[in-house]
Formats: sequence, structure tokens, C-alpha cells
Amino acid sequence: METVNDTTRFQPADFTAHLFDLDGVITPTAEVHMRAWARMFSEFLTSRGITEPYTDADYFAHVDGRPRYDGVRTFLTSRDIELPEGEDTDPGDQAPGSETVRGLGNRKNDLVLTLIRTEGVTPYPGTVAYLDSLPAGARLAVVSSSRNAEEVLRGAGLRDRFEFVVDGNVAAAEGLPGKPAPDTFEHAAALLGVATTDSVVYEDAVSGVRAGAAGNFGAVIGVDRGVGADTLTEAGATLVVQDLEELT
Repeated sequence: METVNDTTRFQPADFTAHLFDLDGVITPTAEVHMRAWARMFSEFLTSRGITEPYTDADYFAHVDGRPRYDGVRTFLTSRDIELPEGEDTDPGDQAPGSETVRGLGNRKNDLVLTLIRTEGVTPYPGTVAYLDSLPAGARLAVVSSSRNAEEVLRGAGLRDRFEFVVDGNVAAAEGLPGKPAPDTFEHAAALLGVATTDSVVYEDAVSGVRAGAAGNFGAVIGVDRGVGADTLTEAGATLVVQDLEELT
């Protein structure tokens, strides 16, 4: 896949389907997720007497862009901590010492929903401007690892902009592996009835960019919200911008 070095060489009208990640691309809920992960893991580590803190570096290395339970597993593995997998229904308020992977993931989800419902969701103005600028006939979908994507989009007032939402719930129901595998993006393109070569992926996470690069997509646009342009380029982005409004 060729790397595009400037925005003038990328023309949205060259593509029929536009596949957007949610957190960090459409809405700044990535910040909410970061806060929820930090609180959940910090409380968990403290309850076990572990002094090495959870940091933003842990988020970007082990959690960012991955399905929720995968993020829990990957972080725990990085600290050589083993927990039973548990069930999807495990409560988020498990007693210290009885935690499961899925229980920790559910605790993080509870924290995210509380923050979204109490603080609301405001989409990135540049992304809204970019959506407004896309040509008539553009086919749009959201591809997110989050299981809360529908609620976030409704809260942001943008649900009606997208024909399909392929989120964590759809991935689980369809048996699709999460990012960095390309399957969820490929599924979205198939739902739209558009070839991957005629589709462009928009992602801010390394795992998401890798997912786009692993598929046969026409372009992968990296949105640098703090990961770093070089890192996104190395992951496979064909073009990196700080805000999608740069593409209007």
C-alpha cells in the first residue's frame, strides 16, 4: 500500500465507502475510555498490593483500539498476572481477589457508561465538517471495538449519518476477530456492498490502523490524537492527519 505524503493526493470522492472508527475519530470518548481504564486498573493493582502503576503508556501499548476483554488480557499478560476468564455476565463490582478478566472488563464498561451519561458526548467538530463535505452517494459505516457504539452515536446526534454500525456486539454475534485483524472492517464493507479496494478506513489507534492495513483497503487514514504520526505510519497508515477537517 502506497504511503500518501500530503492531503492533496487523497481525494474522498475516489472512494465509495468510508469506514470510521468511533472513539478518537468521531467522538473524543477515547479520553473517557482512558480515564475508565486507568481507574479500573489502578484500583485493581492497588487491591493486590502492586506498586507499579498503570500509566498512559500501558493504555497505548496494551489496550487502545482492542476489544474490551482483549485489552484486559493483554495488560494483565504484560504484568504476568493470571486471572480466570469468567463469563460475560460477571459483575463489575467483584470483590478483591475474586476478579475475572470479563468482570474487570465489565467494571471498565460500567465506568464508561456512567461518564457518558453524566457528562454527555460531543463529536469532534472537524469530523462533523468532514462528514458534511463528503460527496453525495458516499456510503458510511462505523467500525468500533466498543459495545457502546450505538449509544455513543445517539448521544452525539450522529447515528442517522451511518448505514451500519459494526461494534463489539456485532463482532461477537458474527464470530469476527477484533482489531488488529481486518475482519470487522471487511464485514462493514460487505454490508455496504462495496469492495474493500473502493473503501477507506479512518483510525486513530495502532491496532485499528493495523487492521486497515491488513485488509485490501484503498486507503487507511490515521488520525493522530496523541499516538504519533510516525507510529501510525509504521502501523500502515497511508496518510496521517491531526484532524479530519484537513481533508475537506
